Amino acid sequence: MEIMIDKKRVRYFDEGQGTEVLLLHGWAAPAITYRLITDHLSKRCRVVAPDLPGFGDSEEPSVAWSVDDYVDFIIKFISAVGLHSPVLIGHSYGARIIIKLLNRQNLNFFVPKIVLMNAAGIKPRRGLKYYIKVYSYKAAKRILPTYAEAMRSKVGSSDYRSASPIMRQTLVRSVNEDLTHLLPGIAVPTLLIWGDNDTSTPLCDGQKMEKLIPDSGLVVLKNTGHFAFAERWGQCSRVLDAFIV
Repeated sequence: MEIMIDKKRVRYFDEGQGTEVLLLHGWAAPAITYRLITDHLSKRCRVVAPDLPGFGDSEEPSVAWSVDDYVDFIIKFISAVGLHSPVLIGHSYGARIIIKLLNRQNLNFFVPKIVLMNAAGIKPRRGLKYYIKVYSYKAAKRILPTYAEAMRSKVGSSDYRSASPIMRQTLVRSVNEDLTHLLPGIAVPTLLIWGDNDTSTPLCDGQKMEKLIPDSGLVVLKNTGHFAFAERWGQCSRVLDAFIV
């Protein structure tokens, strides 16, 4: 399906009937990536899953966005598609948006509970090698800009390298923002699902979230990485059913 939000085209899935569920995807992993979840839940729920602006088949923002810009977008999207009390599911970057959304005041819809899967939002600890790369790049940028660009293409993350200039700026604005202080402000039941071998958002992030979010529980899927839900779908689907339906 397609809708216009602020004169920008947004593509989304809207399937099933019953309990409302809104799924927000991770960085560079559009809504179709989560078909295991949407197909399963839509048998008993109304599941809505947009391609966030700049991903999948939705138009890119005109300028670099912050996480707050995505929160503003989701608020408008929820109203536009007629959701009233959606359970929110967010994976990775999508969970980052949900954390900020749940700290907004006077929302015009009700959120009964949330699911955060391998959630982003806690700023990673950086080792010495990271800072050597960063400061070497900054020095090269001042002295030899052409060399610095080549250097960035080698040391940057795959998400950064594959993104457009606007989405690169968006990624930088997002990953440098630590949302730890917002976790105690989440006032709804929260299910945390994590892979114990996740190197993008390590398990210690999930354990920290469980401590800081007042009404939360952590489910660890063994021998899985950042897309733990897909690697242990049978177990994950049972957990989601018990929590949502």
